Amino acid sequence: MTAPDGPAPAPRRDLHGWRKAALELGPLAVFFAVNALTSKTHGLYPATAAFMLATVVALTISWIAVRRLPIMPLVSGVVVLIFGSLTLWLQDELFIKLKPTIVNVLFGSVLLGGLLFGKSLLGLVFEAVFELDEDGWRKLTFRWGVFFFVLAGLNEVVWRNFSTDAWVSFKVFGIMPLTFVFALTQVPLIQKHAIEKPEDGPSDPA
Repeated sequence: MTAPDGPAPAPRRDLHGWRKAALELGPLAVFFAVNALTSKTHGLYPATAAFMLATVVALTISWIAVRRLPIMPLVSGVVVLIFGSLTLWLQDELFIKLKPTIVNVLFGSVLLGGLLFGKSLLGLVFEAVFELDEDGWRKLTFRWGVFFFVLAGLNEVVWRNFSTDAWVSFKVFGIMPLTFVFALTQVPLIQKHAIEKPEDGPSDPA
């Protein structure tokens, strides 16, 4: 007599739709709103503090909801706290302005570096819910890796050549739309290399 199987693992919980978007975009919205109210009198420092607090709140809510933290928001949040703390401690806006550059270079390096060792890490970074063949993952990983470096370069151009308010607007209303549009352009590649899951159903009688 065989031993009974153990309890089935609990289904993985995920945040979808407006809840996920609110947790990801909420801190940016807070950053933009506080900067609009205080930048002329106190510079970027109140907005940076509010951004750090909103990031911690968003990560906490995500953990309570699904008992785990997605890789991208977690890494981005850690960098926000480190560079935000340096901004407030040293009273230098440079550090928070460098945060998007650091995060995007980090993700781009991980993706392209993984390809050098034959590893397509995009599914891990994005926690992808779709399945692709090996060639599809390799192409998509390369494209996203390059895109992250493009975002890093754009951030450097904007903060070095435009006002702080213009940089904040670009961070909130530039990076996210660019990322969304780029993701849409990758849909044909995903569809081409998608692995179809077999449909469950009764087998044909012999």
